[in-house]
Amino acid sequence: MTIDRNALGFGVGERAIFAADPWASRGRLYPEGNSLTRSDFQRDRDRIVHTTAFRRLKHKTQVFIGPDSDHYRTRLTHTIEVAQIARALARAFRIDEDLAEGVALVHDFGHTPFGHTGEDALHELLEPYGGFDHNAQSLRIVTKLERRYAEFDGLNLTWETLEGLVKHNGPLMTAAGEGTRGPVPLPIIEYCELQDLDIASHASLEAQAAAVADDIAYNTHDIDDGLRSGYLTFDMLEDVPFLAGLMREVRDRYPNLEADRFTHEIMRRQITRMVEDVIAMAQDRLTRIRPMSADDIRQAGETIITFSESMAETDRQIKKLLFSKIYRHPDIMRIRAGAAQIVTDLFNAYMADPTLMRSDYWVEHTAGLETPAKARHVGDFLAGMTDTYAVRVHRQLFDHTPDLR
Repeated sequence: MTIDRNALGFGVGERAIFAADPWASRGRLYPEGNSLTRSDFQRDRDRIVHTTAFRRLKHKTQVFIGPDSDHYRTRLTHTIEVAQIARALARAFRIDEDLAEGVALVHDFGHTPFGHTGEDALHELLEPYGGFDHNAQSLRIVTKLERRYAEFDGLNLTWETLEGLVKHNGPLMTAAGEGTRGPVPLPIIEYCELQDLDIASHASLEAQAAAVADDIAYNTHDIDDGLRSGYLTFDMLEDVPFLAGLMREVRDRYPNLEADRFTHEIMRRQITRMVEDVIAMAQDRLTRIRPMSADDIRQAGETIITFSESMAETDRQIKKLLFSKIYRHPDIMRIRAGAAQIVTDLFNAYMADPTLMRSDYWVEHTAGLETPAKARHVGDFLAGMTDTYAVRVHRQLFDHTPDLR
């Protein structure tokens, strides 16, 4: 499958006919006047970058909890890499780069401290009250928990950005009203009662670009960080034919390359091949579907920006390698157990005595709440913590804090 540069965007002026149009947005929950200098999607992106939630990502785990090195990815650097790839894909299709970037920048806002470990622990604690889902938590943050503006809670983002945040991985509900990946998280259901995000349809092409950019970014940088940590070796990469081919290509061209440069040459080729595969695959589907609007993308009945069948198999092989050699490594599992204990201890302590949260807003808003609402409130507070803050507070409240190194 090859890329036809002339066919990208169907040659419709500067913007593809199926791109989301910031000048024809479905609007914001709270109406606002237009900006003289920025589109609505640009304003969304800027609001996202200026949030407390965005800044907190710099001290939230991507893979390695409490690493000794400053060179491992954090949730923030991961997010920046996703945004860069999402913009590149959006540019290739002549769709709205600002919307694609905005969805990429906000997609991980809801992650807890300690990455998926913290999410799993918090989900277990909140399961009697609806559970915890980081995607739904991202929606809560941008529609409720960020308190910066005089006239509304949240960021009052456009419908298209919220839609992309909620549905970038595909529809959440079938036409019959059944959840596509289990029950739809309650925060999403509740918000849709205020502003229907049409969760039974696909998202815009811009959101789909952000979703596949997420896969490309972490498939690549987790290998990079895995090699840096020593949990992965070049010999292990040979088990994935795609990676083995890249290594042969680099060795043939640079026979005596030092390890760090060798790694980088592999990674840059991996990103390029995956991006080119996605572009070629999406181009083929766009040519077949011939969408004439952004709504045609939503009603296409399939994800358009995605890997080809062969690259999807490579994606599965890479994920299998990462799970077996890194995510489930005994050292990582030991650290994960300690991180889960920190989240559990803090949740139980705050539920028993909310004043321990030591914030007027969080303490005052807990008063008088029934247990389910109280648990959600405590969950919001915990989910907003960084790794460093969670460890520091745990040390203040408990005699022993697990060693996360």
